[in-house]
Amino acid sequence: MKKILVMHQIPTCGFDELADDFEIIFPKGDKFTEEELEKHIAEIDAIVSIFGHKLTHDIIDKATHLKLIANFGVGYDNIDIPYVTSKGIVVTNTPDPVTEPTAELAMGLMVALSRKIGFLNNQLRKPEGVITGVMKNLSTTLTGKTLGIIGMGAIGQALARRAVAFGMRIIYYNRNKLSQQIEEQYQAARFEFSELLQQADVVSLNCPLTPETHHLIGEKEFKLMKDSAYIINTARGPVINEKELIEALENKEIAGAGLDVYENEPYIPTELLAMNNVVLTPHTGTATLETREEMSRLVSEIIRNFFNGTLNNYIVNR
Repeated sequence: MKKILVMHQIPTCGFDELADDFEIIFPKGDKFTEEELEKHIAEIDAIVSIFGHKLTHDIIDKATHLKLIANFGVGYDNIDIPYVTSKGIVVTNTPDPVTEPTAELAMGLMVALSRKIGFLNNQLRKPEGVITGVMKNLSTTLTGKTLGIIGMGAIGQALARRAVAFGMRIIYYNRNKLSQQIEEQYQAARFEFSELLQQADVVSLNCPLTPETHHLIGEKEFKLMKDSAYIINTARGPVINEKELIEALENKEIAGAGLDVYENEPYIPTELLAMNNVVLTPHTGTATLETREEMSRLVSEIIRNFFNGTLNNYIVNR
């Protein structure tokens, strides 16, 4: 019987259906201790790794029977893809369930930031409260504004659909131009990277973290943006140079930031925590119960199909 090691506690739905054909090993607590891993790792045929939690070379080297890493999440920067590929290990991910909730959170950050929902919510809870009046507590509407999406894949397009409903104009940057049909669907136009930064009122990062996108946004890029522009990051923290983001906010080179991800998670710089023009969430883009359950079902389906020899989708190192 094949042995599947699930590295963190996640919903068991889906895995329950594998129980007749596979031995599923969950941690007793939130995750495995080093001692528990040592006990099981040498006999494991597949590992369910978790986004944001690095799968080390040491674990890979000890898993001498390992054939599949089924990553629980769309981003797989927690795995050294060239290294595991050199060992003949297949890596998969779960992009489908994360699309809508991530776009939903990105839209929520945009609204909370532009309409000062985060700031006003916090201020109202303080003893001094807020001063009300016709020209007090003014914010910025999204209607009529330009949203620049960097990475117009599934999540970028799901965000575009929401932004169009808000009356926003959509521009995007991809290495490759989208089909005319997709552009017409979202009333979107492809711009070059620097031009998008200059034109957009809101810049949303929806690209994967790769060597090419590491620190994609830094001092140079912030200086290209409007001083009234906002930046939203629900992709990966290191896509932005966090130190230079803080400097851009302090120098009022941009108007604010909505962040779900950070360069050195779970650490969040105190400077960002103290800023009224920054809305923060703790990497919760996919953190809904429905999404986690759907991800578990998909990971289970991937495992079954892989060992049945029928897996055609979701392979990231084909």
